[in-house]
Amino acid sequence: MNDREMLKNIEAVVEKNVRPALRSHGGDVELLSYTDGICRVRLLGKCSGCPSAFITTEEIIREAIVKELPMVQDVVLVTETSDELMDFAKSLMGRHKA
Repeated sequence: MNDREMLKNIEAVVEKNVRPALRSHGGDVELLSYTDGICRVRLLGKCSGCPSAFITTEEIIREAIVKELPMVQDVVLVTETSDELMDFAKSLMGRHKA
């Protein structure tokens, strides 16, 4: 199975077993890539930047994926700041200037 097919399988697992829990808290997860047994994800919404983000990744996302697809060796949380979030932060700063 190639990486693209694996990513589709991971997406199916996430949609069924992970997203409902995250969405119940106003969050979501984006699958960024799958290469060499490593799946990279980004948390979205209220889950993004949450102090429990790493626990969510380990105990909810990773556990669900590896249980269904044991060939996935790890799930890594990517915590970069999106352009959208930076634009929002800049707009807030602009409003608070005197």
